[in-house]
Amino acid sequence: MTKKIRVAILDDHQSIVDGYVYRLEKDPQIEVTATMAFGEELEPTLEKTPADVLLLDVNVPISSENRNPYPILHSIPKLLQAHPDLNILVISMHAERGLIRAVMDAGASGYILKDDQAILKNLGSVVKVIAEGGVQYSQVAHDQYARYLSEELLTPRQLEALSLSAAYPDATTSELAKKLNVGNSTVRNLLSNAYIKLDVHNRAAAIAKARQKGLITPNQPDHRIDESTH
Repeated sequence: MTKKIRVAILDDHQSIVDGYVYRLEKDPQIEVTATMAFGEELEPTLEKTPADVLLLDVNVPISSENRNPYPILHSIPKLLQAHPDLNILVISMHAERGLIRAVMDAGASGYILKDDQAILKNLGSVVKVIAEGGVQYSQVAHDQYARYLSEELLTPRQLEALSLSAAYPDATTSELAKKLNVGNSTVRNLLSNAYIKLDVHNRAAAIAKARQKGLITPNQPDHRIDESTH
């Protein structure tokens, strides 16, 4: 039996949480394992109930007593370091370019807008892409973020991460981070930015396109042993 994708949700609007749960639990491959309304619940909940994908609102209060928004840009790298297999999808009403870039730079795997009904109707499919290490954006968020990246070439560090990914296609984010001697969130950021620049959504497609463009070492041709001589 295939292991289900475990999803945790942090959003302080119960009706929104209910909508996510309704959509996700239609898919037999997905299980919602935890829902939270306050930022202070996030770390202890994930310690107790691990998740593969976290749906994260950016404007949730810290607690019932402290209504200030919890520090998402501080929390995302900490969560990814503590939970190397966790993938974070931000779902927000905010479409500011600076926030989108900051969230993605912190290590999130996608940014979807709450009013993007077309993509939210397929939330289960989005979660599957995120769980497999891919990235997902609402078109508006993608366009906003791509403006920052469109004029940039792939950096040496991004190419290094892609080269390692090509050499070790089954390596986890944590394993790649150890080879690069950086944190898990840094690896996610390097790869997600490379995906944007290459206009792809996952690691395999990024490797293929980087090879096609001659940016990393191509596949070795098949070497067949000549068995005609005895």
